[in-house]
Amino acid sequence: MKQEIKLIRSRRKTISIEVTADAQVIVRAPMRVSLREINRFVGEKADWIDKSLRKMKERQEEISQEGKEPLSPQEVKLLVTRAKRIIPQRVRYYAGIMGVTYGRITIRMQKSRWGSCSGKGNLNFNCLLMRTPDEIIDYVVVHELCHLKEMNHSKRFWAEVEKIIPDYKERRKWLKDHESELMYR
Repeated sequence: MKQEIKLIRSRRKTISIEVTADAQVIVRAPMRVSLREINRFVGEKADWIDKSLRKMKERQEEISQEGKEPLSPQEVKLLVTRAKRIIPQRVRYYAGIMGVTYGRITIRMQKSRWGSCSGKGNLNFNCLLMRTPDEIIDYVVVHELCHLKEMNHSKRFWAEVEKIIPDYKERRKWLKDHESELMYR
């Protein structure tokens, strides 16, 4: 399957590939890694990329056949307002349990991420979390707070998540299974 790939270089340590809900392929790579090495990595993951793209495109077709429309700007604004009220409370609660401190909290509509944590400890969350069950919101909050301890997705990182959310794998799977439908009415 021929697909355009977006390359994002940053100060990360490893190469990763993401297929977004809107069927974009994003490769994230360290600054120092050569294009040749990135291409080799992408080539090794070609089957996974094709499978993921097919899955995302099937989901998009299902949604369009069901006649669903993207959320209106007004609906997004309401979700952002609600998220600004709820998510900071959950962050404070879990940060207290985990003994971590964080910077600024930002809420916005994002197509491909549920949350992120910057190197400065600032947290970003997707307003679409307001369309998920409370336990999913808590999982994403804990996931991002764990990045304050481990700025990666190593075994140590997942062990930190599991301390707080023992069933994190099920919650993570729920997000993957429902992500494309959360953007539609």
